[in-house]
Amino acid sequence: MLRIPLPASLVEQARAYTEGELTPVEPRNAATVVLLRPGTSAGPEVYLLRRQASMEFAAGMCVFPGGGVDPRDFDHTVAWAGPSPTAWAERLGTDEATARALVCAAVRETFEESGVLLAGPSETSVVSDTTGEEWESDRVALESRELSFTDFLDRRGLVLRTDLLGAWSGWLTPVFEPRRYRTWFFVAALPSGQATRDVSSESSAVTWTGALDAAAAVDAGQLLMLPPTYLTCLEVGLHASPGDVLDAALARGPVEMFTPQVEGSGDTATLSIPDRLRALVEARLS
Repeated sequence: MLRIPLPASLVEQARAYTEGELTPVEPRNAATVVLLRPGTSAGPEVYLLRRQASMEFAAGMCVFPGGGVDPRDFDHTVAWAGPSPTAWAERLGTDEATARALVCAAVRETFEESGVLLAGPSETSVVSDTTGEEWESDRVALESRELSFTDFLDRRGLVLRTDLLGAWSGWLTPVFEPRRYRTWFFVAALPSGQATRDVSSESSAVTWTGALDAAAAVDAGQLLMLPPTYLTCLEVGLHASPGDVLDAALARGPVEMFTPQVEGSGDTATLSIPDRLRALVEARLS
């Protein structure tokens, strides 16, 4: 049975919480997107960013594009294609207003951190090129919060293509962590004609790599990942193509938040993983 080892610093934080010395921090809602494209070997490729070593959260870790919900993601209704906000609320296991904001945040963060935009001039089209100077100016304004995502879409007359997203999973940072996020994981295929760009100010490097290759690199100590990212790579790597991943997302029930728990103590303290993933990981390690 797989357990995820804890560094000594987190073991101490967990002890302090258990003994009442720490008060849990209120988690911030966040969205992350597993951006996919067909792989050259088994399974799809995923787009990863290596976070700057100076970042306060997940420094040096390889992550998917994503980040916290901007309060302005709640602002007002934008042109919307795909499942209704009510349907998204059911899929994400939350209220309608939060679901709308999470979907907006997922698309906004993907554009900010990769240059890929899941929106188009109509309900059946998608932007084909976001590499021009005006697009980059808007991306920078979004990243700096000088421009809200809803205003950006309205001004450009764009429809939010929520049908290009799939809801995958949910992870809530352990209660003893000093920075906590309630993160919804989405999946999306790279739109035809668009290309990722190394643009995020929060990353030191970006790469496309096979989902299972990324997990193997973590196993070999060549990459660093938080458990949710690693386990998501393993899970999406079971599928042959981005389309299969999106089909699997549609077949899932409402997202249920999983909060890793500490198991054991001292040098043997570990973090738990969702039951649905235990057989997958144990088979990999056998």
